[in-house]
Amino acid sequence: MLPPPAGVWGMPPDVLATIPGYGPYGPDVAENRAQARAIMEKLGYGPDKRLAIEVAARNIAGYRDPAIILIDQLKQIGIDGELDPIEIANWFPKLARKDYQIGLNNTGSGVDDPDQQFFENYGCGSEHNHTGYCNAELEKRFVEQSEITARDKRRHLVWDIDKQLQEDGARPIISHNHGATCMQPQAKGLTVMVNSQYNGWRVEDV
Repeated sequence: MLPPPAGVWGMPPDVLATIPGYGPYGPDVAENRAQARAIMEKLGYGPDKRLAIEVAARNIAGYRDPAIILIDQLKQIGIDGELDPIEIANWFPKLARKDYQIGLNNTGSGVDDPDQQFFENYGCGSEHNHTGYCNAELEKRFVEQSEITARDKRRHLVWDIDKQLQEDGARPIISHNHGATCMQPQAKGLTVMVNSQYNGWRVEDV
């Protein structure tokens, strides 16, 4: 889920700190990279034997730029990534075929709500579940959280689900984008929604 303060359902720091890669005071980048290099060495890779991969992304800036950042990060642990820019018309068929080693994709969320995230992106058989992750028992918890009307109780279950998805590596999220709503001062009556980037744009009251 989108982390706070922008995200309503994201894990608080004390819960996030229990997930591998995060510490009680935020991620220790140097320590994480050292652990990653140790894992690579156990697999037979090191300074004299680096792993070469391709990172596929749509050939537009919003996809290319984070892919290039990812490639730079991977170099720190002995993985040499090469950008494979894919024209837009070819991207979705390639994604559907899972015809890539690493595919960097943006996940657009129309509403900051667990139902939209969990069922669409992690549900067994969902067309947007690009990694093919499927956990039938966890999916039962998707339904359970959806039926809870007490917000605080639902939030704690959402954190548990989010934690398991991250620990399973279901779909590694490498960044979250921020947007802003700008308007001319003469525009009056616009209500900006707190949990959606699309709701409220009929502007019939503006």
